[in-house]
Amino acid sequence: MRVFPYPDPGPPNIASPTRYLAWLASKQKGTLCAGILFGAVLMAAQAAMPFLLGRAIDEGILAGDPAALSRWVSGLLVLMVVQAAADTASHRAAVSNWMQAAFRSAQLVGHKITRTGEALPNSLATGEVVSTAASDAFRLGEVFEVMSRLAGAVAAWLVVTVLIWQTSELLAVLVLIGVPVCCALLLFVVKPMQARQREQREASGRMTAVGADTVAGLRVLRGIGGEHIFVDRYRAKSAVTRDAGIRVARSLADLEASQVFIAGAFSVVFTWVGANLVLDGAISPGELVALYGFSIFLVTPIRAAADSVARFIRASVGARKIIAVLRVESNVADDGPPAPAPPSGSALFDERTGLTVRPGRITALVSDSGTASEVASRLGRFEDRVLEEAGVRWGAVDLRRVALPEIRSRIVVSEAGPQLFTGSLRSQLDPHGRHDDDAVLRALDAASALDILEGIDDGLDHEVTERGRGFSGGQRQRLVLARAFLTEAETLILVEPTSAVDAHTEARIAAGLREARGRKDRTTVVVTASPLLLGVMDSVVFLDEGRVQAEGTHGELLAANSAYRNVVIRSE
Repeated sequence: MRVFPYPDPGPPNIASPTRYLAWLASKQKGTLCAGILFGAVLMAAQAAMPFLLGRAIDEGILAGDPAALSRWVSGLLVLMVVQAAADTASHRAAVSNWMQAAFRSAQLVGHKITRTGEALPNSLATGEVVSTAASDAFRLGEVFEVMSRLAGAVAAWLVVTVLIWQTSELLAVLVLIGVPVCCALLLFVVKPMQARQREQREASGRMTAVGADTVAGLRVLRGIGGEHIFVDRYRAKSAVTRDAGIRVARSLADLEASQVFIAGAFSVVFTWVGANLVLDGAISPGELVALYGFSIFLVTPIRAAADSVARFIRASVGARKIIAVLRVESNVADDGPPAPAPPSGSALFDERTGLTVRPGRITALVSDSGTASEVASRLGRFEDRVLEEAGVRWGAVDLRRVALPEIRSRIVVSEAGPQLFTGSLRSQLDPHGRHDDDAVLRALDAASALDILEGIDDGLDHEVTERGRGFSGGQRQRLVLARAFLTEAETLILVEPTSAVDAHTEARIAAGLREARGRKDRTTVVVTASPLLLGVMDSVVFLDEGRVQAEGTHGELLAANSAYRNVVIRSE
């Protein structure tokens, strides 16, 4: 029994698809070698069967020697047992190799998705990423599953060549050269298939992207009557994907037909040469029977080689897509040894705007543009590039030098777009399971979200659908706010936490915010222009043209700053 996920396998080699596949192989050397060994034993045993059968005919039946016949028949029985055992072991190893490669690739992609943040969707379409994790990883694993058969095919080819050499040097040379030539001829069919599979994979990714975008915006599309536009667009992308799939199917059919024709032609030539040797008296009837068995068996290595090439092509396409995901660089990175994190209660200072976030206070950021939201992103260290020109200091330390886990555990940013996932409501609100139900209910009360429990079945055990689509926008926003409260972060940054709720609910949230975060060991920053929230703040900072222009209470700024007053009144 294998347990997933695997431990961190370390950085993969993403220089090329071949090197990535080789890196995967290096992580499962044991089962890979076992699969190759058992596959070689299986095919070698099968290859030896015609040889023993021919000896049983010549030395046992034709020579009238029961003892010799018994020996050769016993040998055949032993080979059958060896084949059965090797087949079972080979299959188990092949499936293990397949699943190891697939799950390890899926794990790498999953970790990349969670650690890269916004850089990934900015570089690749959502559909591409989904297809990579759901499809490409498992197609890539197929090449490791087929390796045991390929190794067996090579072993069988060599064993058959040696056995035939004892009968006829001419036929042995024919096998030694003819089998590789037959495999090479199949490349003329495989090459076009590679391009068609790449085309089909890209079309499938574009179709998935359109489907994901449509589902994500389904509620809005229905509201504005634009659902049919995206349905038609998805239908068109689906038709393109279908046509590309048909072309791939044609290539696969051509490959299958070519395998039958080439392997059959080789078998006919091989048998014809052997029959002529019998007529010339060069070989015995038993040896002819063995040669005929060899001719039938040699179809297997040819087909196994062709199948391996086809799967390697599919794996290369999948590996190329996986590499594209793994090459996306995160917007933040820990380079070099981290600096010690500042002590609890340290202030945050943004050099670009001149903002100082004082500890133990609830501070609001108000701006006439998106500057306040940008400051929230900077304080949470979501993109190192924007901190290069003007950084953020946390106490006396540059925020970029502090280890990311330390920042993520002590500075939590709850963005404007509420994100929920599939699972129980309890797991959505308290992912780490650190709070009891009473604490969860208190956070829901502070976020004015207790009424949500009254409208759903099973309370906190309610199963949340994908992206929380069973809740309205305002409900999702309040649930996410409760989740933010439950982090009990030293510094909590809330971006427009009440933009989707009505005024009465907003007033209750304002009171709950003070109750949940009004402690000296907690710092809270709220990006908002809502007068209801601004009225409960310890201080309000007004940003104009990217710099701090004024600071004070809501009432003081209303009375003294006309620009601030215009922004706040416009938001009412």
